[in-house]
Amino acid sequence: MTRQRRMAMLTRLEVHGFKNLLDLSIDFGPFTCIAGENGTGKSNVFDAIQFLSLLAHKSMMEAAQEVRDVHGERHGDPRDLFWKGFGPERHRMRFAAEMIVPTEIEDDFGRAAKPTTSFLRYELEIGYQEPSGLDRFGRLALLRENLRHITKGTARQHLAFPHSAGKFRNAVIIGQRSGAPFISTDRDAASGESIVKIHQDGGSRGQPKPAAASRAPATVVSTVTSSDDQTILAARREMESWRRLALEPSALRSADRFIDAQSMDVDGAHLPATLYRVAHSAPESDPEQVYARVAGRLSDLTGVHIRALGVDQDEVRQLLTVQVRDSDGMLLPARSLSEGTLRFLALCVLLEDPSVRGMVCMEEPENGIHPANLVPMVELVQDLAVDATTAPGPDNPFRQVLINTHAPGVVQLVSPEDLLFADTALHRLEDGQTARALRLRPLAGTWRAQGRRDYVTKADILPYLTTPPGAQTTLGLGAA
Repeated sequence: MTRQRRMAMLTRLEVHGFKNLLDLSIDFGPFTCIAGENGTGKSNVFDAIQFLSLLAHKSMMEAAQEVRDVHGERHGDPRDLFWKGFGPERHRMRFAAEMIVPTEIEDDFGRAAKPTTSFLRYELEIGYQEPSGLDRFGRLALLRENLRHITKGTARQHLAFPHSAGKFRNAVIIGQRSGAPFISTDRDAASGESIVKIHQDGGSRGQPKPAAASRAPATVVSTVTSSDDQTILAARREMESWRRLALEPSALRSADRFIDAQSMDVDGAHLPATLYRVAHSAPESDPEQVYARVAGRLSDLTGVHIRALGVDQDEVRQLLTVQVRDSDGMLLPARSLSEGTLRFLALCVLLEDPSVRGMVCMEEPENGIHPANLVPMVELVQDLAVDATTAPGPDNPFRQVLINTHAPGVVQLVSPEDLLFADTALHRLEDGQTARALRLRPLAGTWRAQGRRDYVTKADILPYLTTPPGAQTTLGLGAA
């Protein structure tokens, strides 16, 4: 596994023209919960993040085909990613991502590299070219790509979430740069074609490396593989690390061979091998302490009577299997647990794994969880995120967590500071027409609401929290 100093975070995302995201801007903190009714397009935010992550190491067409479409399946037509209201000549997607990138990385050849600065803004615009000849789907076209630094002096304006300047901000934002960006896009005066330029890192006086964008099959960031352009490479590493968990019961129930990977996949595969590695590499050098902490979390669940937990090593079949001991002393394989309990177990293992860094996206983590167990579930996903009031380290891994939910019970338990309320609103287009697009609004009085008028109040979301309709519920936002 590539060793990296994973102090990294997506702090802001701007999207226009992707699915039903029009002029959408989101400021992220360590933990963010997007809440709203199904059908508003909450998952499209996850799709946009996944698309940017795929673009960091795949061609544009490959990335487009791997993003979840409206049916949850792969598709071949890249136009499915564009907002449907754009006419044939108006297909455009624009993205901007502000991010803290790793301060220590390795290139594709195993060489160590350090970016000259760790706070960056990445901008990307993608268009569409109609099919010709035997091409049935057309192709995506790179129109603009920029990467520039955000100075330490202005970092406070970009990191609006509550945090410690001395312990957190000064620890994760390093380096200085002035002058040229790392990637820029100009238009050739003669041909009108977009020209993307890579500028030398580390203050070098070398000439920028230009490349025509029109026929580029991939983004410039995805083509940087060596330590010669270390800051661009750090941006690539950060975007590659954004993971979207989709824990599947069949994967979670599978045993691992001794030779299998020891890092959990996004579907939950390799859970036993990951837990075994984490337990046997823990700083306290006692695997039983790790197993006891995971078992303790599981025992917080109502109806789950777990007294102990461990990983069984079958030397004959060379298999690793998670086993639990119930309150009656019976030893059972973890695959006998319910789907919701298995997902909870997987998140407990992620919490114990110090190698898991960067952004983790989860859709509806409450699925399969009994309402009586919402409190430990919400506490668990919140504990996964870094505490920005203190310095990141082994006891405070630099993780960022983004969840979405339609469950009023989850909304009641999440701090108002971490909540964005999702609905749709009419959006005026360039031609004067209107269309419905996703809208994300913070709660009044929170850090995201500063300087904005489109916030919601507790009274606004009370109907959403009323379950079933007409019943009374307490508005205990932030209460466990």
